[in-house]
Amino acid sequence: MKGSLIILSFFIAGALAGYTGILPEVILQNDFSVYVLYVLMFLVGINIGYDSQTLASLKINKFRIMLVPLATLAGTLIGSALTGLLIPRWTIFECMAVGSGFGYYSLSSIFITQYKGAELGTIALVSNIIRELFTLLAAPLLVACFGKLAPVCSGGATTMDTTLPVISRYSGSEFVIIAIFHGITLDLLVPFLVTFFCYL
Repeated sequence: MKGSLIILSFFIAGALAGYTGILPEVILQNDFSVYVLYVLMFLVGINIGYDSQTLASLKINKFRIMLVPLATLAGTLIGSALTGLLIPRWTIFECMAVGSGFGYYSLSSIFITQYKGAELGTIALVSNIIRELFTLLAAPLLVACFGKLAPVCSGGATTMDTTLPVISRYSGSEFVIIAIFHGITLDLLVPFLVTFFCYL
């Protein structure tokens, strides 16, 4: 829980720094988070290459690794459809379009805004940000209650980048490759599923 609070503290500090404008203009006008992500992925790659258990885990699991993104896909879409039954303002398909973002808030919200308007696009943005933040903060609780794959499924498309460190920490390094495969698979599905449900 301590790690989650530290992550939340850094997020709040960053939001306040950006809002108050106390940072130099060069930081505000450039997206340095991409370069931080590159460094993060490099360090994760070192960790995978160094840990023989991680590669052994991939060899053991083989095709079963594909079941993880399928489970996330099915669970998210079913949950989104059930939510659509409870919210009369939005159709089931519109709720499924929001859920199909899988935490990829930047891309999914742009598509939904384009096809369904700014209101639903904003809902998509907020709900997918919440999914990412929930995974970052609740990872230790998810592992304790539901097992080591729970943060992977909860993280959706973000498991290949932003939520990967907490997955590695709380689920174990043997789940890193599964998380990366899971994130890449869902990442590729986002534009197709979001636009598909927007058209229905």
